[in-house]
Amino acid sequence: MYSFKNDYSEGAHPRILEALINANLTQNDGYGLDGHSENARELIRKAVGQADADVHFISGGTQTNLLAIASALRPYQAAVCAHTGHINVHETGAIEGTGHKVLAIRSADGKLTPAMVDGCVREHTDEHMVQPKLVYISDSTEVGTVYTKEELAALYHYCRQHDLFLFLDGARLGAALTAKGNDLTLPDIAALTDMFYIGGTKNGALFGEALVILNPELKKDFRYMTKNRGAMLAKGFVAGIQFEELFSDDLYFELATHANEMAGILKEGIRALGYPFHSDSPTNQQFVILPDDLVAKLEEQYRFETSGKPDGSHTVIRLVTSWATPEKAVREFLDTLKKLTDPARM
Repeated sequence: MYSFKNDYSEGAHPRILEALINANLTQNDGYGLDGHSENARELIRKAVGQADADVHFISGGTQTNLLAIASALRPYQAAVCAHTGHINVHETGAIEGTGHKVLAIRSADGKLTPAMVDGCVREHTDEHMVQPKLVYISDSTEVGTVYTKEELAALYHYCRQHDLFLFLDGARLGAALTAKGNDLTLPDIAALTDMFYIGGTKNGALFGEALVILNPELKKDFRYMTKNRGAMLAKGFVAGIQFEELFSDDLYFELATHANEMAGILKEGIRALGYPFHSDSPTNQQFVILPDDLVAKLEEQYRFETSGKPDGSHTVIRLVTSWATPEKAVREFLDTLKKLTDPARM
């Protein structure tokens, strides 16, 4: 059964494995203070166009979100996000576990606007309520949509005006930046956020995310927070080597481009069969609305996640492609879907 459940089912791109093997018997300093990690930091600073950016390598997305948000907020402050946001839905209360409330705003497309954030800010009027202080967004979002440069700039400008931090979850940043129609670049994101992270786990690495901190106010003592929360890897060089390889050339973007291209083939083929989509995603996540009986038949041959029911007889399924998804698997899925489709629909 081929899996379209996620973009981290495979291990790592062969170049990364080769780099790890080549460095395997070389001794390195621990805790991310090695030469590989420092070189990776410099490569990322160059890629984002910020020579003074702080870069920290962290094992996974949830831990990165927890560290970034908890380090930025005072005890009485809260994070604002879309109701679909990862910190609100899929992190088991990790942010709340640090003592900070998540203020979720309904969003049809998974994105936030200044007006939406402003409504939340205005609702929290005094010291009897938590104080909104950090705005959390993701690109691509949990429903596969992406921010435009204009949208991100407007949100950043609002945050500057209202003394809020803007934090971008980049677990699937590669997919967003290589999506058809995207007009944002890494330097744009570095210029329009206080901190963001570059996801490796979902884009060809064995594991790891690179948190980039731009705002000087947020840089101080971050390594203390990392150690305090149990996130400082003794063998930090393992993450450093991976990002060193991803950013030594365009590998990071090549892998994301492939994932998006495979999803694009899926999208085109499914649309040709007449099935609607829950969101208009240009990235490697596709959310398709299918009849329940068809979903049951597909589950006999493929693995995928479901993402809610728009009505009593239909289910939204999520199909995710990765850097390693072969075109053959995509074409075979479309052939299967076509065979299972009622001819009357076509």
